[in-house]
Amino acid sequence: MISRVLRDIFKIPDLRERIIFTLFMLAIYRLGIFVTAPGVDRAIMGKIMNVSGNGTLLGLFNMFSGGALRQLSIFALGIMPYISASIIMSLLAVVVPKIGELQKEGDVGQRIITQYTRYGTVVLCIFQGFMMARFLEGLQGPAGEVVVSTPGWPFRIMTVVTLTTGTLFLMWLGEQITDRGIGNGISLIIFASIVSRFPEMFFQMGKYLKEGMVKPFDLVIFLLVLGGTFALIVFVESAQRRIPVQYARRVGGGKEIQNSHLPLKINTAGVIPPIFASALLVFPATMSQFFDADLLGPLQAMLRPGGWLYRLLYIALIVFFAFFYTFVQFKTDDVAENLNKSGGYIPGIRPGKETIAYINLVLSRITFGGAIYLTMVAMLPDLLRNQMGLPFYMGGTSLLIVVGVAMDMSSQIESYLINNNYDGFSIGSGGRSIRVKGRQG
Repeated sequence: MISRVLRDIFKIPDLRERIIFTLFMLAIYRLGIFVTAPGVDRAIMGKIMNVSGNGTLLGLFNMFSGGALRQLSIFALGIMPYISASIIMSLLAVVVPKIGELQKEGDVGQRIITQYTRYGTVVLCIFQGFMMARFLEGLQGPAGEVVVSTPGWPFRIMTVVTLTTGTLFLMWLGEQITDRGIGNGISLIIFASIVSRFPEMFFQMGKYLKEGMVKPFDLVIFLLVLGGTFALIVFVESAQRRIPVQYARRVGGGKEIQNSHLPLKINTAGVIPPIFASALLVFPATMSQFFDADLLGPLQAMLRPGGWLYRLLYIALIVFFAFFYTFVQFKTDDVAENLNKSGGYIPGIRPGKETIAYINLVLSRITFGGAIYLTMVAMLPDLLRNQMGLPFYMGGTSLLIVVGVAMDMSSQIESYLINNNYDGFSIGSGGRSIRVKGRQG
């Protein structure tokens, strides 16, 4: 089955060229991970990350940068400044009418918003690069060795320029993949960053199992739960709540009713809630490394990862951001207005305020279910890892990204196959088939 699909994929010239181009761009990205920024010692940084990097915001950035921060690479900031700028622009569209109007102007408005996002990326890179330089200047290894041998303004300026250039190059790389490759370039860069840690994790698991540090039964249970988590993510990310919609059309001298539906995703917010929640909870621990603030000490101790208060706040923040970002992204007023303009209506619901209230009610209910799903996926891997002592560094957020990007990729490749009269990723026999679906909505 797999060999047949691969053979069909490489029979299509355009698809073959796009896949090869995407792999080539990702290879360039992975090579750049090991290009160290000037003026730093990455060996000492590696020792520091081994000791204390996993429980801080630096550890989160290191995960999404594919280990670039650990290597003190030119890509140390990763693609996160661009993602942060994109999220900020989405939020500003709610409070700034001008940006909200640009979103409604189609491709022209989107190009302007993209340009604003690039400017915001540069600003964030300069700020984060300067903070990174100041942080590295005062950083010492376990034996007191320094990461930066010649601190000062020349080092700071060089670091800001180097890290900003690295992130802008990644942004350009992602845009090239989106235009000339397959899939969303920015998502694929993050996907490659996370997947690059798989070999190390599997090697460590085998080592733990060989040395008797992990019981075989615990490893089997963990892998079964992990497989169930992957299946849950695939099911929920492809699930929809379809609100029935009818359109009245005039045909000849009479009227005809056409049935359709309004699809609502169960998880409209995507991976934004766990990312925001993680960033907020590790903020006190991270800021205490930049500043000598005694007030942050007790708060840092209370928000220790794995503690009951940390987990409680983590769940609460995920639920909050799930609702907040969903209603920021999905504007029910605009949906109801567009339905009314196109002659559509929800059966039994009056157009206008009643339609808005009904959509809000349905969206709130499914978002609550989506928030519970995000909480389960975000918490379960960490709980199992802590209980069983497995060297599994991927959290629930990483699992969501990996599975979601893989589903989008398979959906886009399948569309190419179907358009060229191939079977796509459908599997089955005896006249029955099951088609692999991408994320809907």
